Amino acid sequence: MAALFASAFALGGCSTSIADLPGVGVPGDAPQRPKEAAGYLPVHDLPPDRDEAAMNPKEQAKLQAELAAARDRQAASAATAPNPAAK
Repeated sequence: MAALFASAFALGGCSTSIADLPGVGVPGDAPQRPKEAAGYLPVHDLPPDRDEAAMNPKEQAKLQAELAAARDRQAASAATAPNPAAK
């Protein structure tokens, strides 16, 4: 029994994938698989350089000030609000 199991296990690695068998692993409405595997993704292709800067220093300083003010308002409201988890 052990020899039969071992041989079935060893030969199982040589068989086709279960998902490729008709009626077993692939649903009937599944799209067909491509004949060849897709190539590697183009990881070294970079987008084109921008013509202008994303944000000028004035806009960046204004945004940082707005974010700091929002953080301070949130911290102040969290400090004054009662903690419902403490009960």
